[in-house]
Amino acid sequence: MLAAGAGTRLRPLTHLRPKALCPVGGRPLVDHALDRVMPVTTAVAVNVHHGRRRLVKHLEATAPDVHVSLEASRPLGTAGALGLLRPWIDGRAALVTNADAWLPADLVPFVESWDGERVRLLCVPVDGPGDFDGLLYCGAALHPWDSVAPISPEPAGLYEVSWRERWATGRLDLSVHEGPFVDCGTPPDYLAANLALSGGGSVVGAGALVADGAVLERSVVWDGSTVASGEHLVDAIRAGPLTVLVRSGAS
Repeated sequence: MLAAGAGTRLRPLTHLRPKALCPVGGRPLVDHALDRVMPVTTAVAVNVHHGRRRLVKHLEATAPDVHVSLEASRPLGTAGALGLLRPWIDGRAALVTNADAWLPADLVPFVESWDGERVRLLCVPVDGPGDFDGLLYCGAALHPWDSVAPISPEPAGLYEVSWRERWATGRLDLSVHEGPFVDCGTPPDYLAANLALSGGGSVVGAGALVADGAVLERSVVWDGSTVASGEHLVDAIRAGPLTVLVRSGAS
């Protein structure tokens, strides 16, 4: 599980928490990702770098059996993360997922129908070119061991190291996901993921205080945050001392 990113585009929210701990529907994104992969795997590793102390503490409390892969000196990217984990993967096939993707998908069919030989990516249809002729990668990939073994623990991306060449030579298996997916890379997208989960209603985290006389419309209030009487939040994220306003139509 890829959870080492700096979350630069999601600032200022990631000044408060690492991106993988930002809540969607009141639960950290990393917990949603764990729910996604647990039915289809026997062992889980999470790579960490930015915000690693808070993320490791969370994992120790909620998922103590997870293997933590520490990228101490520098983030290694999506490929380097696998390279560092080669001794742990140790000949097995690997399911790679993005901790910052809100992807409420049943991965059992995706895994069980895999041929076990080609790299397989889960994608969503998009208008325009996407990543692969109208398809956009949405955060779940299956790698046979022979595609993991050559990857070194140096900073690099999977597209550059593995996927691009396989796509060019017809050796990439693309599976289409027809359900919801949001890459929570920016505040507007992060808000969109919360509203997609809630059906469009505001999301208030556990322990948040929304005073009588406060009004929320299509907004997210983090756990422990306060909305005072008389405040009217519309398309907003209240995260502790921060209020992030999302312009209508922004992405």
